[in-house]
Amino acid sequence: MAQTKEEFFHDLRQELLAGAEANGRFQLDEFMEIVAKELVETGITEGFELCHFRAQRGIRVDGYWFNDEGSLDLFIADFDSRTELATLTKSDADAAFKRLTNFFEASVNKGLANELEITSPEYGLARQIADRKSGIFRVNLILFSERLLSERIQDIPDTERAGVTLTHQIWDISRLYRQHNSRSHKEPLDLNFEELFGSGIACLPAHLGTDTYQSYLVVMPADILASLYEKFGARLLEQNVRTFLQARGNVNKGIRTTILSEPGMFFAYNNGITATAQSVETEATDSGLIITKVVDLQIVNGGQTTASLFHTRKRDNADLSQVFVQMKLSVIDSVQSEIVVPKISEYANTQNKVNAADFFSNHPFHVRMEEFSRRLWAPVQKGVMRETRWFYERARGQYVDAQSTLTPAEQRRFKAEHPQTQMFTKTDLAKFENVWDEHPKWVNLGSQKNFARYAARIGNEWSKSSDNFNEFYFKRAVARGLIFRATERIVSAQSWYNGGYRANIVAYTLALIAEITKHRKQSINYIEIWEMQGIDLVLEKAISTVSKIVNDDIITPRHGISNISEWCKKEACWTSILATKEIAESQLSNEFFHRLVSLDEQMTIEQSAKKMQRVDNGIEAQRKVLAINSEEWNRIRQVMADRALLSPKEDDILKVAVQIPMKVPSEKQSLVLLDILEKVRLAP
Repeated sequence: MAQTKEEFFHDLRQELLAGAEANGRFQLDEFMEIVAKELVETGITEGFELCHFRAQRGIRVDGYWFNDEGSLDLFIADFDSRTELATLTKSDADAAFKRLTNFFEASVNKGLANELEITSPEYGLARQIADRKSGIFRVNLILFSERLLSERIQDIPDTERAGVTLTHQIWDISRLYRQHNSRSHKEPLDLNFEELFGSGIACLPAHLGTDTYQSYLVVMPADILASLYEKFGARLLEQNVRTFLQARGNVNKGIRTTILSEPGMFFAYNNGITATAQSVETEATDSGLIITKVVDLQIVNGGQTTASLFHTRKRDNADLSQVFVQMKLSVIDSVQSEIVVPKISEYANTQNKVNAADFFSNHPFHVRMEEFSRRLWAPVQKGVMRETRWFYERARGQYVDAQSTLTPAEQRRFKAEHPQTQMFTKTDLAKFENVWDEHPKWVNLGSQKNFARYAARIGNEWSKSSDNFNEFYFKRAVARGLIFRATERIVSAQSWYNGGYRANIVAYTLALIAEITKHRKQSINYIEIWEMQGIDLVLEKAISTVSKIVNDDIITPRHGISNISEWCKKEACWTSILATKEIAESQLSNEFFHRLVSLDEQMTIEQSAKKMQRVDNGIEAQRKVLAINSEEWNRIRQVMADRALLSPKEDDILKVAVQIPMKVPSEKQSLVLLDILEKVRLAP
C-alpha cells in the first residue's frame, strides 16, 4: 500500500532524529543536510555548505553553494521540529524569501561582511558574494520546509536585485514525497516548448511502429538548448553524465571556436547529443511534425556540448541563432527507464577518453560492493541481540525500494537488520575513501566532484586487478565510514567549535592522521574497528587533538583569503596543514601509536583477501558460464569467428563451452569466457 504524506512526514522526522543523534548535529542541520543531499543527487544543486546567520533587521541564510557557471544557490529553512504535519502559507514563504533576499542585497550593496566576525562562515559567504558579484548572473533562492505548501501558492515569479535575476524554489514535504515515490526517485523535468519558447521543435520520427519504444531525430536550435541549461542546469543531464561532466570540466575549446568562427558549420562538425524522455507530445503542422512537450527529458550523451553552448553564449556573448544541434531522442517509459536509460547512457559514452562506465551504478565494482553489503553481517555488539548489515546503495532509491513491497511487520524487521544509520551511498563511499587515499581537497569540492575523482581512480584500479576489491576492502570502507561519522560527532562536541567548517575540519583531520600513520609505516587497525563497529576512546582522543590543530590552521586568515570554505579547496590549504604534521604527531599519545598495525601486517591481510577474492571470482565466473546453455555459446562462437574477433586461445576455450554440460570449463577458462561475453556486448 502506498505511503501517505503524513506517514512520509513522520518517517522523515524519525530519520532526522536518528541522524541528528548519530551524526552529532543539531536537528536543523540534519534537516538541511537530508534535503540538500536529495537535491545534490538529482542535480537541483551541485553542492551544499551549511551557513546559519540571522540578524534582527530581517536577514537570514542557512546554507549556500557557488557553482562554476555564475550561479549562486542560497538556502533557507522553515523548520521548528514540528511533530505534526502543518501548512506552509504564502505569507510565511514570502517572508522567508524576503530574509534571504535581504542577505544577498546586504552582502552586495551594504558591506555586510564588514560587520561580521572574519573567521565565521557567514563572513566568508558575504565577502565572497561582494567579491564575485560581477560574475553572478543568477541567484536561486531555495526554501526547505518541513510543512506542506499551501495549494494557493502556484508559482513565484522571478525577481531582480542588484542587476541579478532571483529565482524561487520551495521544497516542502509534498515535493519531497513526490520525488521519494517517483519510480526514478527524482522530480521529472517536464518541458512545454510552446510555453517556454513560443513554438515546438521540428523532428522526424525514427521508429517503425514498434511497441518497444519511440525515437525521433531532432534539429535542436542551440539557443533553446543553452536556455534550457541556463534554466535547469545539471537537472537536464542524466546522473552519470552529470558526474562525468564534473570530471572533465565544462567548456570544450573546439566547440567554442566553432561557435565563434564557423557557427554555420556546427551541425556538420559536432556529433550531436543523445537524450531520453518518458513521453513526448507531437503535433502535425504544414511544415512537418513538431514536438510540443517532453516529460522527463534527460541528456545522456552530449553534456559537454550543452554546457559549452551555454558558457560560450554567456561569457563570449556569442550569437547562437545560426547554430543547430542534432539530437537523437528515445522515448522510454518509466517502467523501463531504470534499466534502459543507464544502458543508453553507457553505450553512448563509450567513445570518451575517460571510461564513462566507471561512473555507472551497474559497474562491477558497485555490484560487488552491493553483494558484500547484502551478505556480510556486522559483528554483534555487547548488549545487542540482533545482527545488522551495512546497506550499500549503489543505485539511488534502493534502500526505499527494498521496503516498498514489504508488510509493516516485514518493514520493521528490514529496518532492524538494516538501520538507516548503516545505509551509505556511492558518494558516501567516495568521501570515506578519498580522505585516506586521495587528496583531501576533493572531499571539500563537493560530493559530485569528489565522486568523479573516486570513480576515475577506482576504474583504473579495477582494470588492473579487480581482486583488490574484496571483503577486506568492504570492511575497511565501513570502518572508515565509522571513523568519518565519529569524527563529525567529535568535532561538533568540541568547546572550540563555532558551528562552521565542520566538513572541512573532518576531511583534513582524517587526512592528517593518515599522513602521520603512513610516515611511521603504520596504519589504523580497520579490522578492529569493524569488529567493534565503532572507535575506542584512544582514537577519539587522537581525533579531538588533531582536529583542533586543523581548525586553528584553517581559520587563520591568509593574506587575500576572504572565504575559508574556498581556501579549504585549494592545494595551499593542504600544504599549510601538512606543515603541522610534526606538531600533531608530538601531541598524540603512545597508546594511540601502540594500537596501530604495521604496513607489513596490513599488506599480509590484503594479500590474503586478494587470494580469497580470486577464488571467489573463479567460482562466480563458473556459475555464470554454466547458466548459459551450449547452443548460446555456439552462437557466440559463430558470431565472434565471423567477425574475426577471437584469438586461438579464446576459440579453444569456446570449444569447451559449446559442450556444456558434457564438459565444464575450469574457473580460469570461465573468466576468459566472461571476457568474451563482454567483447560480444561491445562489438559493433
